[in-house]
Amino acid sequence: LMDNLTSVLRRVLGRTFYPMLQQAIGFGSAFEGWTASEEEVTYRVLVPLTPPLGHIFYLERDTDRQRSGRNFCIRVNLECRCPREQQGANMLCFLHHPDVVRGVTGQPNLLDTLCTSSYLDVKKTVRWFCALLRASWQRLPQSRSWHLVLLPSKRSCNLRLTNSQESFQVRVLFGVQRHGSDIFISSRSRGAHTPSTMWPETYSVAETKFFRHMARQAPHDSSHLKCLQLLSGVLARKDFSIHTIKTIIMHLLNTVPVAQWHRRYFLLQLSDALEQLRISLEEKHLEHFIVGNQRLPEEIKLPPDIQRARPPNLFHGLVQDPAAHSQAMQAY
Repeated sequence: LMDNLTSVLRRVLGRTFYPMLQQAIGFGSAFEGWTASEEEVTYRVLVPLTPPLGHIFYLERDTDRQRSGRNFCIRVNLECRCPREQQGANMLCFLHHPDVVRGVTGQPNLLDTLCTSSYLDVKKTVRWFCALLRASWQRLPQSRSWHLVLLPSKRSCNLRLTNSQESFQVRVLFGVQRHGSDIFISSRSRGAHTPSTMWPETYSVAETKFFRHMARQAPHDSSHLKCLQLLSGVLARKDFSIHTIKTIIMHLLNTVPVAQWHRRYFLLQLSDALEQLRISLEEKHLEHFIVGNQRLPEEIKLPPDIQRARPPNLFHGLVQDPAAHSQAMQAY
């Protein structure tokens, strides 16, 4: 579906100065082989954006320490393309002659359309993509057998597809790749008041790549995904975040020999994961799996600053809030 959609939209956008859509990347539980509930499946995909002709993206780190995590803004600059001998005489310069480019092509530049104060705006980008999808849906082969509904969302394009027998959802996020790595800044929310020009850093693509790596390494009848599925389904009802459980399983996968994930050790796997959760709660410390991890498989590419960073403590909030720590221990 996403390959067909991006192919159609690339043709639509071929002569415009909107962001260029790259191949969608699936991430999250549906692409890792597990899900925490029996509800309707949601497929999460990230569509990387690259700047159109005559534009450059600069990623600027947000320095506001009041906001959690690592966040960026995408500053959009116009690129100088003044004629040079080696380029020929027909180049149009977006920086110095924007009106000429607009007059010749009949297209506005990106700063005029999806930006706020020279920064790429998440909400404008989402509205633009949703409008494109609505207008182009009938060109996709899936439109002949699936009914499409666009669900309301400000920072992602959420689709529900149904036919006479089944339904599923697709949550489309947008992102920009960092240094050719598996780390992206994305349109995902950082809470109710996330500014529309803020793009939080996401490690979901790297995590999904780690699970695919483990699928090749683990025994054919490994039960690590069943373990993750069961624990997530049960502990989420006790107000533990699914990402907490997933982080613990990833740490165990990266340290316990793969042979020990055979299904005959299933109860031992559950016990190890619960014990690790107990220790982490008591110590109020659970290290982020991706940031600063020096033991990741070589195929997972990290930017230098992520490699060198000190792993954040996912349980930092428990250190600050004794009542929350007591509640978490009781829930455990």
